[in-house]
Amino acid sequence: MSPSAFLSPVAEGLRRGLPIMLGYLPVGFAFGVLAVKNNIPPALAVGMSVLMFSGSGQFVFASLWGAGANALSIIAAVLIVNLRYLLQSAAETPWLSALPRLQRFLLGLGLTDETFAVQVTALQQGWSYNLTTLFVCNHSTQLAWVSGTGIGAFCGELVRDVKPLGLDYALTAMFLALLVPQCVSRLHVVVALFTAVLSIAFRGVGMSQWNIALATVIGASLGVWLLRRRDHSPRVCSVHTSADPDTNEREIQRGRHV
Repeated sequence: MSPSAFLSPVAEGLRRGLPIMLGYLPVGFAFGVLAVKNNIPPALAVGMSVLMFSGSGQFVFASLWGAGANALSIIAAVLIVNLRYLLQSAAETPWLSALPRLQRFLLGLGLTDETFAVQVTALQQGWSYNLTTLFVCNHSTQLAWVSGTGIGAFCGELVRDVKPLGLDYALTAMFLALLVPQCVSRLHVVVALFTAVLSIAFRGVGMSQWNIALATVIGASLGVWLLRRRDHSPRVCSVHTSADPDTNEREIQRGRHV
């Protein structure tokens, strides 16, 4: 029996959210530092983590804000980056569609790449979800993100450059740590590598933030096509003939049951 079977729903939510919390603290700290260096008031940076709660979207917002981009450009860029949440919400629908609309809405507010990866992996493995566990996982991770942002925003003046601390790579490292455990078959590995190469290629030819969203859609479509092709491929059963008619009949009957 799994050790999680002996945990309360709250403890199980904390257990599932702990690895994400450990990643969110330094990444949130890096965002807080970046926000202050791009002339975003500390209180506004923390407010973004409370209300917006979109790691990559917040980094894009801070970068464009510091570059002096207009409001429409910032809104469009953040919208493009956050389009992936539509795909993630759709992927969880088979398990959560029976919930009331308000509960699904509240769960969606706490949906991030990391919580999605943890939860959908558990659901695919047959985990009987518990609403308390889901909410605790979502909100504990957001608390870590907001805490990291606050520390970085209000203490950001003490850090002149985040690169020596490796904080600029923290977000990438966290995504890799979530991706690797999900590559449980050759199909997963092929789709992951194909999507990564395609995204880099799109970026190389000059595409902006669309490269990630477009590569993800194409890679996911390829994965679905390969999965359906594999599931619908006919099984070839070889039947060896023999000089004995009775032996041939037994082999044919065996082949019918394969």
